[in-house]
Amino acid sequence: MFHIDWAHFTPGTAILGGALIGAAAGAMALAGGKIAGISGIFGGAISEAMQGKRPMPWRLWFLGGLVVASLIWVLFRPVPGAHYGESWPIIAIGGLIVGFGTRLGSGCASGHGVCGLARFSPRSMTAVATFIGMGVVTTFVMRHVVGGA
Repeated sequence: MFHIDWAHFTPGTAILGGALIGAAAGAMALAGGKIAGISGIFGGAISEAMQGKRPMPWRLWFLGGLVVASLIWVLFRPVPGAHYGESWPIIAIGGLIVGFGTRLGSGCASGHGVCGLARFSPRSMTAVATFIGMGVVTTFVMRHVVGGA
């Protein structure tokens, strides 16, 4: 599990990050008519590559920016007291399961939560309610049933 030392949590960076995500999603929608959903962008790049086409440059820049920004953040401004309780293979398997779910649900939290809710999309409202609901159920099960607490 991922744990945060709440005594050292600073919400300012979270608020700034959320504002930057919203601004980037808005700019992408207004300037290019694109939805800033990571699973759709990643899936589109994979689909283009599998068809023998070169993925659209904007997709590669967007995905590369996510990776580079994450690495820079981890190197220079790690979350205080944050640590993972699972091994990297378990985290990778979890990521693959999440990836499967995003394809099954026609989008991810960024696409449905940030972009879909802003457009009042009924499908996105349903998806976000499902994400949150399953997160609550999973947390309860992991903490009170499996964890025995």
